[in-house]
Amino acid sequence: MTVKYTPEHEWIQLEDHESAVVGITLHAQDALGDVVFVDLPEVGRVYQRGEVAGVVESVKAAADIYMPVTGEVTQVNEDLRTDPSMANKDPMGKGWFFTLLITDMAQFDELMDEPDYVKFVKEHK
Repeated sequence: MTVKYTPEHEWIQLEDHESAVVGITLHAQDALGDVVFVDLPEVGRVYQRGEVAGVVESVKAAADIYMPVTGEVTQVNEDLRTDPSMANKDPMGKGWFFTLLITDMAQFDELMDEPDYVKFVKEHK
């Protein structure tokens, strides 16, 4: 499973040749603090790369969730709506936000791999 990262601290994991899961990174949830609310994207809607697809709110701040690549949202994590703290407890697992069908794989390939993301985070503290 290939995982890529955005400068806005979302992760996207390729499930097969065009289906992917999206969430926020460990760094993002650390910066936000205790997540208390999530607004998830609309299933069936096509979002463009960089478009706001949702919001995550914590006791400290609110942050937009940006679409890492152009694609159609196929599912949202309803469990996350019920228990937003999953974004803190397991951001790269059960705390995922949505799945999508990628319409432009070249955009996925342009995202950062893990070593590049780790370097990016260190440089932008």
